[in-house]
Amino acid sequence: MPRLPAGGTNRCDSAVSAMSWMNRGGGMMTISESIDQPPPSSSVWRVLWTQSYCEQLVHDQLTGRGFETFFPKINVWSRRAGERRLVRRPMFPGYLFLRHALDKEAYIEVRKARGLVTVLGETWERLAVVPDGEIASVIALSRSDLPSLPYPYLREGMRVRIASGPLAGIQGILERRNAEKGFLVLSVDLLSRSVAVEVDCTSVVPA
Repeated sequence: MPRLPAGGTNRCDSAVSAMSWMNRGGGMMTISESIDQPPPSSSVWRVLWTQSYCEQLVHDQLTGRGFETFFPKINVWSRRAGERRLVRRPMFPGYLFLRHALDKEAYIEVRKARGLVTVLGETWERLAVVPDGEIASVIALSRSDLPSLPYPYLREGMRVRIASGPLAGIQGILERRNAEKGFLVLSVDLLSRSVAVEVDCTSVVPA
């Protein structure tokens, strides 16, 4: 999927910083809480493609209009001023997910969001859908505190399921590093993107 070039002033980040907290049910909810814990819904998950660095802006606009959006992030290692620490980064830069019944009126409302390029699919009546298993794994990893990293897109390999630990139940492709450790690679085929997290090979079973 092509990426739009980023350049000049980051208008999306500036717009996000100007948005206020949302008040739900009489309590204040932070942006990070709304990202990491998407509410339940019976609709399928679709993919929103945004302009560079506009994921948060699109997320906040649509959430404010009553749409259920999910902007997954992961913990990645970063070195700043000689210190190595974990920081939160977008799992799939330029993309977020939407779960809402989209008739033509709702689709047009979604497309009005500033910073949005498009909703992936052929037409508004034939929008692409992310399989439940893929999105469940993405949500589980985003909610965990485990260090992760971007990974070359991987579609084929030994499929396994995590049997224990914080990621118990999720499935992916195991890339062994040695007899004890390996990377569990999670992929979203619609995006041709993958992300990996280190796992104990003794905690995995064939999927």
